[in-house]
Amino acid sequence: MSIKELLFAVADIWMIAVGFTYGIKFIRNYKNYLLGIEWIIVATSGTNFLIYGLVKAGHDSPMYTAAAFLDAFSRSVGITLILVLGLMKVTHRYKPSVAVDIGAFALAAVAGFLLLGYQHHIGTPAKIFFIAVNVLTTIFLIYFVKRLWDIGEPGHALWAAVATACGFVIASTYDFVHIPGDDAEHTIFYIFALSTWGLQMFTYYRAYRAFDAYNKRVDAQAVSGNAPAAA
Repeated sequence: MSIKELLFAVADIWMIAVGFTYGIKFIRNYKNYLLGIEWIIVATSGTNFLIYGLVKAGHDSPMYTAAAFLDAFSRSVGITLILVLGLMKVTHRYKPSVAVDIGAFALAAVAGFLLLGYQHHIGTPAKIFFIAVNVLTTIFLIYFVKRLWDIGEPGHALWAAVATACGFVIASTYDFVHIPGDDAEHTIFYIFALSTWGLQMFTYYRAYRAFDAYNKRVDAQAVSGNAPAAA
């Protein structure tokens, strides 16, 4: 195994560990099925991708098709609409119904199938769509960072800002930039991408936890009659 392949495996394992660990915690600790299931889906995608890379399966492999579907699933709706709805549980006290949870994932599945193989069958329009939804999501994440700062969580705000900036760079270059010296499978790019996606899931979970703790303090103080000024 080359150094490049080793770094790819380490980055992917990092993302897998974060996705499964914090996906389960989102569900167990906060009953946030939107973020929990999406984190687990990303980790599952990473597991498939790791095996695909280690066994050097070809593009005719079912694992390649699964990777393409899960990639389109998360880039279209998963780490966009589902992420925003999930974070709104702390930013806006939003409580999605079971129908909303199911509908969001059903929409992501449909988008995944429709955009499957977009590189070859749909081309530039699909690539522009992925960038557009990422821009909209990034706007919300900037708002999320500001709210974290306003509630007295500058550390979490800065880390969320860094993760969001890195994620935006990865999303913007995903289909348009080829790193000099990279191979046909874009191994170097995926080292950076997988590391970034793991950082995003790790950072957003910790920021969510801090925001939820703040909301609980506000609720407790409201009950005691000592509510602080709204952030």
